[in-house]
Amino acid sequence: MKIFKNSARITESMSIGDGKLTLFAGPCAAESYDICMEVGSAVKAICSELDINYVFKASFDKANRTSVDSYRGPGLDDGLKLLQKVKDNLGVPIVTDIHESHQVDAVAEVADVLQIPAFLCRQTDLIVAAAKTGKLVNIKRGQYMAPADMQYSVNKVLGSGNNNVALTERGSSFGYHNLVVDMRALPIMRQYSPVIFDCTHSVQQPGGQGGSSGGQREFVPYLARAAAAVGVDGFFVETHPNPDQALSDGPNMVKLSDMKNMINMLHEAWLIGKNYA
Repeated sequence: MKIFKNSARITESMSIGDGKLTLFAGPCAAESYDICMEVGSAVKAICSELDINYVFKASFDKANRTSVDSYRGPGLDDGLKLLQKVKDNLGVPIVTDIHESHQVDAVAEVADVLQIPAFLCRQTDLIVAAAKTGKLVNIKRGQYMAPADMQYSVNKVLGSGNNNVALTERGSSFGYHNLVVDMRALPIMRQYSPVIFDCTHSVQQPGGQGGSSGGQREFVPYLARAAAAVGVDGFFVETHPNPDQALSDGPNMVKLSDMKNMINMLHEAWLIGKNYA
């Protein structure tokens, strides 16, 4: 199996897939400027010590919540203002989700990476609109998609004249309210682009709490180490100072105080896997 060897540009000075580890990390939703800065500052410091590329992650809108009553975020206008302020003060690139084509141009003014949610990984108009910005397009594999079929989503980006594309693995639906990770998906998808492993959504239990999603954060380190050993180009981790009080995806988020050990472990395992992938 031939692993894709080209990198994808995040900024003029940062790429993914070039032999250096990349971490996308932050709170699930952009709940507040203070939480974003607390998380971003802590993770940036850890990544700087280990020479890891750091991209801050937070969503301005969680459009795919289980219930209409669930918290979604600050919205497009206020959310982008918040993310721009975080970007300016942290001095790191930003990744955030887009859900509809009309959001793309405004989000691309702020974000360095446009993320396609897993449920939307086949949405041609959305992917093409994101690709035409020239930004890195990170496509999460749908829980219902065969890993090999993600090449067609990648081709939608490449066919739009943009070579900056990555794929993210986040588990497959396995019965109701459960996901499993097939580690074969990682080398399969790395034939087409750099690959990121989503450590926290892979332990999510969609709709598992009756109107909201559950999760098993205790399994995050185990899946992360397995993915690192198989070989990936980056990791995606959602983290929060108090996950049990988070307004979105708390059950599968890593507590911020645990992130130093988590990132050190990821880096050590990734260095081992890098030699064999």
